Amino acid sequence: MVEWFRKDAQTVPLEPVPIRPRSAADFQSTPSTGLRITWLGHSTSLIEIDDLRFLVDPVWRKRASPFEWAGPKRFFEPPLALDDLPSLDAVLISHDHYDHLDRRAVQRLAPTGVTFVVPLRVGELLMRWGVTRDQIVELDWWEIASFGDVTITATPARHFSGRSAIMTDRNRSLWSGFAIVGPRHRVYYAGDTAMFDGFEEIGQALGPFDATLIEIGAYNRLWADLHLGPEQAVQAFHQVGGGLLIPVHWATFDLAMHSWVEPVERLLVETERTGAPVVVPMPGESIEPAAPPEVERWWPKLAWQTAEEHPVVSWTGDASE
Repeated sequence: MVEWFRKDAQTVPLEPVPIRPRSAADFQSTPSTGLRITWLGHSTSLIEIDDLRFLVDPVWRKRASPFEWAGPKRFFEPPLALDDLPSLDAVLISHDHYDHLDRRAVQRLAPTGVTFVVPLRVGELLMRWGVTRDQIVELDWWEIASFGDVTITATPARHFSGRSAIMTDRNRSLWSGFAIVGPRHRVYYAGDTAMFDGFEEIGQALGPFDATLIEIGAYNRLWADLHLGPEQAVQAFHQVGGGLLIPVHWATFDLAMHSWVEPVERLLVETERTGAPVVVPMPGESIEPAAPPEVERWWPKLAWQTAEEHPVVSWTGDASE
């Protein structure tokens, strides 16, 4: 708490963040390449794969908080209105944290009859919000939901859960990533996770992938066992056989003490060092991994700490030690 209140990095933008505004017309037809990923901010992404559409971790509210008047505030308005979303085959929710699960968005989507694919016991929360039981598919790690020729596998992750401000519900529901596997394309979304020894197993079982959406922000050495940080995100990407790296979980909410641009600056240093293919979409930008654009700087040049100045390394020792 002392570090949080003493933070002096530019953790929020001082100027408007550029976005690519989108409308319903942009999604009237499916992508010609068969795979298109639109980053809408933080971890919210629209994945169009092999003629199906999946929305990941929908958050449209202004704050990642249980309160309307306090808590981390969005840096920009959502690039796509909730009502302009195309018809969805499923909504995938990785865990119950406020920056990944938005009650109002769920309640707006539920009347469409869309299926919600969630980790174990997250469905109980959705039902309290009015989602019908037959709209919910709960998965344990490695369990599968099928939508036509596309399968959704809940993949292991190293994180935690809970929405209560007084932590009465800590770890009572599961968290996960998702592997979306179609007849022609494969996408991996890591969810919120720290480094762990399961990435290679995920890649061997379900990869290699055409694209990987992986978290790069909201890290600190004090909670290195909860989030990856940019360098370990690249390490995990290589281990899983990630294809094209698309960074998420950054540039939308102030959830850590680092500069808001630091995650992407450190990411680009590491991807250049290791040769990982990467794109950095502007909020609202659509990416087709078959023809990725060059990285173009849309964020400002600000001071940031290097990996040497602020190392973030998950503990990987024996749990018995």
